[in-house]
Amino acid sequence: MELTTVWFVAIAALWIGYFVLEGFDFGVGMLLRVLGRDEPERRAVITTIGPVWDGNEVWLIVAAGATFAAFPEWYATLFSGFYLPLFAILVSLILRGVALEYRGKRDEPEWKDRMDAMIAIGSVVPAFLWGLTFANLVRGVPLDASHEYVGGLGDLFSPFAVLGAVAFTAIFVAHGAIFLALRTTDDLRARANRLASQAGWAAAVLVIAFLWWAQAIRGDTASVILAVGAVVAFAGGLLANRVRREGWAFLGTALAVALAVTSLFAALFPAVMPSTLDPGSALTTVEAASTPYTLKVLTIIAGIFLPLVMLYQGWTYWVFRKRITVEPVAVSASGS
Repeated sequence: MELTTVWFVAIAALWIGYFVLEGFDFGVGMLLRVLGRDEPERRAVITTIGPVWDGNEVWLIVAAGATFAAFPEWYATLFSGFYLPLFAILVSLILRGVALEYRGKRDEPEWKDRMDAMIAIGSVVPAFLWGLTFANLVRGVPLDASHEYVGGLGDLFSPFAVLGAVAFTAIFVAHGAIFLALRTTDDLRARANRLASQAGWAAAVLVIAFLWWAQAIRGDTASVILAVGAVVAFAGGLLANRVRREGWAFLGTALAVALAVTSLFAALFPAVMPSTLDPGSALTTVEAASTPYTLKVLTIIAGIFLPLVMLYQGWTYWVFRKRITVEPVAVSASGS
């Protein structure tokens, strides 16, 4: 296997890891005020992702860095054509991170309400825009013969791209609800379980429609099989959630997200950015790649450090695996 193909697979794997892990983060953030009826419940909801959300974002940083190093022309074309959506994602993630870190610094309800709003916005905007971005990568964008993006912002909002954005958002909501059912107890767990079922079947319809359309645009046998596998895994996860087997349910939705994103990359390859103007103007892995020497050095570095990062993150999840209980807020003597 050529190193260009190896690095395309590696970058796809990084994005898959990011969406599987950050996906339930986004879902939890979007459901903070939906499932959290009062301050103790909202605090419990945030605690479920408190130890891991920043580690999950490392996958995004590594994916972007690997794209810049291994496929610089892909990086340049992507960030020039999708500048505004990617900028909005960055700002949203910053706001979300600040809110998660500073929510507990003050006790005023107004402060917590503002932080909760920032968490919700910082979760729904990236989920929607990542779906929009990846749908456009599959559909293709206006590229000229020099692989320069020549379209406008409106070109990114085709019906297919909007469907992808809504489908991404919906599946992350279901993924997050199942994660909350897995990590919480008592009434909060039961409500998360019920919401996961309700949101899950709505998400299933959107995901099926999106994957079917994606395969019709740019699919082959392998990508179709992966897409079907994603649908089956998602259905299995929802059935497991119905009988309150949250561990199996979470595995099902995680596998569904992984297979769905894999099917998109499989449909895309060997192009990294197809052109809607002329198929011959599509940017391919070979055209976008760095020099062979650079790819060799990157392969050695990744082979050493990536397993260490994965082991550390796996250890983090293991340490913080216990369920979170809703603890009542202590009332001060002056306020009693």
